[in-house]
Amino acid sequence: MATVLIAGGATGIGRAAMRAFRARGDDVLLADINAEEGGAAALEEGTGRARFSHADLADPDTPARLVAETLEAFGGLDTLFCNAAVMHAAPLADWTAADWARSLAVNLTAPFLLTRAAAPALRRSDNAAVILTASTGALRGHARMHAYHATKAGLLGLGRSLADELGPDGIRVNTLLPGFIDTPFNAPFWAAQDDPEAAERALAASIPMKRQGCPEDVAGVVTFLASPAARYVTGTQMVVDGGYSAV
Repeated sequence: MATVLIAGGATGIGRAAMRAFRARGDDVLLADINAEEGGAAALEEGTGRARFSHADLADPDTPARLVAETLEAFGGLDTLFCNAAVMHAAPLADWTAADWARSLAVNLTAPFLLTRAAAPALRRSDNAAVILTASTGALRGHARMHAYHATKAGLLGLGRSLADELGPDGIRVNTLLPGFIDTPFNAPFWAAQDDPEAAERALAASIPMKRQGCPEDVAGVVTFLASPAARYVTGTQMVVDGGYSAV
């Protein structure tokens, strides 16, 4: 049994990962800005225990607080899953400095601060893992999504540097690159398209597996990266996109 901190998991990939971790007996502290959905997620039935913490990861004091809450609730920390993100879509001229700053704070700075805060506890684990959720958006671009693509690309570099520094301490750091996963998170992207329904159909047709992914398609990869089966996997990027970025 392990202890997991999931930052960003009220819905979508994070919630599916929480269910998967709890199903194998792990204890999970789930943090999210969405108190209604996050609280409901923590009340779901599961083998492992669950706690919810309302958190705005744009606040630089939040990461240390979440690590402290995890240690207080469960006595240790084995896996840090940095999954929270902001997706803002707008024409370049409509972007503000505040829009850019919030995306940077949540998508890139928070994972850095979470890892820094969690490292002392992770060093005490015999199977320590950090998983950063980037995106196939780190490998390609879409108009109007400037901060999202920039920050997700930044996570690739952050993951590699953390893997190098923390590897001697037995802490693995890997970056997850989901493709188009059918979750509420992608609503801003679809809303920015001229014809959202036609855009979704065209996207599905362009994916070799001919569909968007579902959160459970990604959750299995997350639990693998956190498991002893991945003890020699670090500093890598794991793409989960149905072949979208391969063609």
